[in-house]
Amino acid sequence: MEKAWTPPVRWVFLAATVLGLFSTLQSYRLTMLTMKDGYSINVGRILILNLVYWYVPAILTSPIFRLTHRFRATAQHWVKPTLIHVTAAILFSFVHLGAMLGVRSFFWARSGKSPIAALSAASVQTQYLQNLDWTLMTYAAIVGMAYALAFNRESQGRAVKAAQLETRLAEARLQTLQAELHPHFLFNTLHAISTLVHSKPDADDRMISRLSDLLRLTFDRSGAAGVSLQQELEFLQKYLEIEQLRFQDRLSVRFDIAPETLDAEVPRLILQPLVENAIKHGVSPRTGPGLIQIAAKRQAETLQLEVQDDGVGLSATARNRLNAGIGLSNTRDRLECLYGTRHRLDFSEGCNGLAVRIEIPFHHAPRGSDTAASRVA
Repeated sequence: MEKAWTPPVRWVFLAATVLGLFSTLQSYRLTMLTMKDGYSINVGRILILNLVYWYVPAILTSPIFRLTHRFRATAQHWVKPTLIHVTAAILFSFVHLGAMLGVRSFFWARSGKSPIAALSAASVQTQYLQNLDWTLMTYAAIVGMAYALAFNRESQGRAVKAAQLETRLAEARLQTLQAELHPHFLFNTLHAISTLVHSKPDADDRMISRLSDLLRLTFDRSGAAGVSLQQELEFLQKYLEIEQLRFQDRLSVRFDIAPETLDAEVPRLILQPLVENAIKHGVSPRTGPGLIQIAAKRQAETLQLEVQDDGVGLSATARNRLNAGIGLSNTRDRLECLYGTRHRLDFSEGCNGLAVRIEIPFHHAPRGSDTAASRVA
């Protein structure tokens, strides 16, 4: 069973002291209103009596909390806890009565009176019945506070566990999306290299070297959901070197990267699928040279990324294939998983081809995450 939580002793006695002082002021004022002429008020005695009145519940607060924790009343099991608390409340009233009678007997002895008079049957019954309703209500208040704080702690615990579960589910989904993207990317890259092996066999060494670099970067960062933009551009350049070997003078790439964005954190492999689609749908169908522009800038607390080609745009069939493709749908799902509603993914077509824009919150990548410098043209 989970260990019972009890309130800090200092706060319990602070509350008891405040209540005791309030009761003292109340008793003092009532005594002044009802006292007879020539009667002197012993403020010290009133203060001690009222402090003891509240310190007894303060001393018993922790045991009552533990008792409440051990015997919790539920909709199915409430009879036994109720009987236990009724018994405990009666014992509580007797303990409280004993403490108050002890203090009164002490004062009677100090004033020269016999303490036995304070312990007579009539006096004990009078004291007990006069304070019974308050002692029972005090016990019930402590039990109610114990239940309220226990339910609040349980509610917070469930909220934390739910948040942790939601985080784990999101991480699992993100890892699944990343695992889906890697084979897709490597398959397409190998396909491009296989085409070059037949058409440009003299470029074998360079292609294998670029593929080795890509694989190294992929596996080195396989555990990270986010990387710096500098790392992402380094990876992208390795990929583009293979594609430029394939297209030769038909493919030109231009970077427009604001320096302050290089240490921004971005999802890993966020640009490569967009560039791959730009090559496939923008550059490849052209008979002449094609240009792909990759831009990054910071706008307030937002990082804006853009991949634009100067192709002929998309036909209806090409648009459907693009939207249903693994690369774009995976990118959209990962952005949703990482940023929820705090991102944008837009397409715009014009006379200069297709532009894909991404907006995500600007965050600096953790220091030390860059493993190599990226040369941005």
